[in-house]
Amino acid sequence: MQKKLWEATASQKKNSNLRKFEKILNQKHKFTGFGNYNKLLKWSINNPNLFWSALWDFSEIKGTKSTKFKKNKKFINNKFLFKSKLNFTENLLKKNTNEKAITFLSENGYREIRTWKKLKENVENLSFFFKKNNLRKNDRIAAYMPNQIETVECFLATTAIGAIWSSCSPDFGSPGLIERFSQINPKMLILTDRYYYNGKEINILERLPSILKKIKSIKKIIIYPYPGKKIKSVKKLNKIKIFYKKDILKIKKRLFKFEKFDFNKDLAILYSSGTTGKPKCICHRSGGVLLQHLKEHKLHCEIKPGDNVFYFTTCGWMMWNWLVSSLASEASIVLFDGFPMFKRNDLLFKIAEKEKISLLGVSAKFIDQLRKLNLNIKKIYKLKNLKTICSTGSPLSADGFDYIYNKVKKNVHLSSIAGGTDIVSCFVLGNIYSPVYRGEIQNNGLAMDVDIFSDKGKSILNKKGELVCKSPFPSMPNKFWNDPKGKKYKSAYFLKFKNIWHHGDYAERKKNGGYIIHGRSDATLNPGGVRLGTAEIYSVIEKFKEIKESIVVGQAWDNDIRIILFVVLNKSYSLDKNLLDKLKKNIRYEASPRHVPAKILQVSDIPRTKNGKIVELAVKSIIEGNKIKNIQALANPKILKEYKNFKELEN
Repeated sequence: MQKKLWEATASQKKNSNLRKFEKILNQKHKFTGFGNYNKLLKWSINNPNLFWSALWDFSEIKGTKSTKFKKNKKFINNKFLFKSKLNFTENLLKKNTNEKAITFLSENGYREIRTWKKLKENVENLSFFFKKNNLRKNDRIAAYMPNQIETVECFLATTAIGAIWSSCSPDFGSPGLIERFSQINPKMLILTDRYYYNGKEINILERLPSILKKIKSIKKIIIYPYPGKKIKSVKKLNKIKIFYKKDILKIKKRLFKFEKFDFNKDLAILYSSGTTGKPKCICHRSGGVLLQHLKEHKLHCEIKPGDNVFYFTTCGWMMWNWLVSSLASEASIVLFDGFPMFKRNDLLFKIAEKEKISLLGVSAKFIDQLRKLNLNIKKIYKLKNLKTICSTGSPLSADGFDYIYNKVKKNVHLSSIAGGTDIVSCFVLGNIYSPVYRGEIQNNGLAMDVDIFSDKGKSILNKKGELVCKSPFPSMPNKFWNDPKGKKYKSAYFLKFKNIWHHGDYAERKKNGGYIIHGRSDATLNPGGVRLGTAEIYSVIEKFKEIKESIVVGQAWDNDIRIILFVVLNKSYSLDKNLLDKLKKNIRYEASPRHVPAKILQVSDIPRTKNGKIVELAVKSIIEGNKIKNIQALANPKILKEYKNFKELEN
């Protein structure tokens, strides 16, 4: 039986953004399903163009709205609000007051605030600066920046003039950055002189020569100092014009007029973090991203004007874009740069308390780390302002749900969410009408026709299968860069099921409309022809105090697939017979005999991408003797050698 952990009060539901939106639908379209999320969801799926048009009005988007819907038999050729025009940046800077818009915090405690008025002024100055330096519509501007205020300002100035934004976090080394930015030929590179992580200073300027040598399109550079620090000097670079903050400040202030662009114009380029080839350059559309984020923020996360939104992220992860878009809901955002447990394990909650955070976003891994530490947050902090906790990046275990409600805050909306870089948003997430059940994501997003398919393309309930979306939506990518015929695009999402978006998540849909994500379907296990999700094994292993981290893969063996489990042990523990037997016994009991690994091996570390995702496919490739093409996507590629040399995997 499903265990209910939380439900909004009648007052919370009555005063919600969702209820206000329903009233608009009632006035315009005679919608009568008040307070019933499933009825609203069904209406939005059946009337997508009416839904998105109503959301435009509800959100008071600045622009010219056309309700025309370009319908096409091919999924990717559908266009919403066709011929509408808007400026993405203008809609994020609707406020012009002396209230705080952005708060920056570094791991060492440095704090900086930017008001709405000053933010707008800086963005306009930067926009003039870009134009003065011959940057125009559809030119690419690339950023190699920590999560600081200037990064947001540069992003908004880029989109204000119709140029295309792309960013990488500095924890990407030079090769990883080159592999991404070299594909899109940016005219300008923006970077800081350094960044800090867990007390260590890393010099970014040292990487400049190798970057410029490989990316010939870059002719101009802006260098910012790390917040609170004096700027490091840089040697002159041949044929490269270098600008500093002082050069931007010299720009004469004058009236800035936001140009309106096509609803489907390219906004930003994000990158896949796969390990089977070069990162895909995913082009996202301005209007689609704006609408989708407004929907998720206002209707699913109940973000309201004056709220403080804090998501722990870097500029290399789609959640950074999601966080910045909170400005469109007139919420203030908090940026944190550094190690989330610097000098204290509860650092993020200390920030949440001090900054009066309304929505806190973290990874499932972070929650699991706190759970294993048995850190009782609610005894340390009251968190009176905290309404919502979002979890993403990987499936949040049922134990993770318990931890939030038992040790963090009882009266909080835990909104586990899942989507990805591909749509820079979510397929499944929370809402204030539905209860939160242990281990489940509440529902699919409004107007997102999500389903779970069997391998044969049949809709299934209470069974594990492929997460799909059966109808188009505004935030599907415009295209992949350097993919003129759309072959890469089509192969990424439409090969498995005809004209159906296949996302690559292995998931389960419950009778109440909730979802359980079981991991990536391309990393599923298939011993004896029976498909198993890696998350089912991880959920057992997470309970072992002896194990710090683990990774599960399938290895091709004797015309079948066998399960291999690699574990990183905590100090003072060894992988002896007792631990091995205990692991196998618990997996057999809590999952199934089919889930029991054929081999359990100890390693010193787990390979992961720059944004922290474990890479099961990379390990699988290594142990099967295959080459990994995109090694630069990994944060710790050297560790793969350790996986390659196990004699135990030869028999």
